[in-house]
Amino acid sequence: MVDVREMTEADVEAVSAARVHGWQAAYAGLVPQPYLDGMTVEDDARRRRAWMSDPRRQGTDLVADAGAGPVGWVSAGPCRGATPESRTAEVYALYVRPDLIGQGVGSALLDAAHTYAKARGFDSVALWVLSGNTRARRFYEKAGYAADGGEQSDPYDGVVLTELRYTRGL
Repeated sequence: MVDVREMTEADVEAVSAARVHGWQAAYAGLVPQPYLDGMTVEDDARRRRAWMSDPRRQGTDLVADAGAGPVGWVSAGPCRGATPESRTAEVYALYVRPDLIGQGVGSALLDAAHTYAKARGFDSVALWVLSGNTRARRFYEKAGYAADGGEQSDPYDGVVLTELRYTRGL
């Protein structure tokens, strides 16, 4: 059982560890290994602290706390690139400690992001997932998301990877 709550400054290191180790586990074989090997918890934590103090920051960051600190993290808010009157939210990121995947932590975080979005008047949610990340795609499809045909490309160490946009109603 996890408690989902707002992220605090004290959670930064644990969230960065979940994100970096989550990337390294989920994207092995998809993202170039030198890129994954170059990721550090310290660099991620430094960027996360700066981002948390940015007055332009929108949305929320929530953590799943299993009693001994965060074991997962979700970031959500208004859909990037949408018009101001858009009623679509976006899940910017969701990561769970790799050793806890499949134990309901991700589902609890996603449910909390949906609750956050609905309470702010959004009626749908979008997110982006690497096309080759079949585990994540199955997770989101099980949660009611479907690929809507949107695609974007992101370069990682000279390799261009395709992300698919998934959406669902609230």
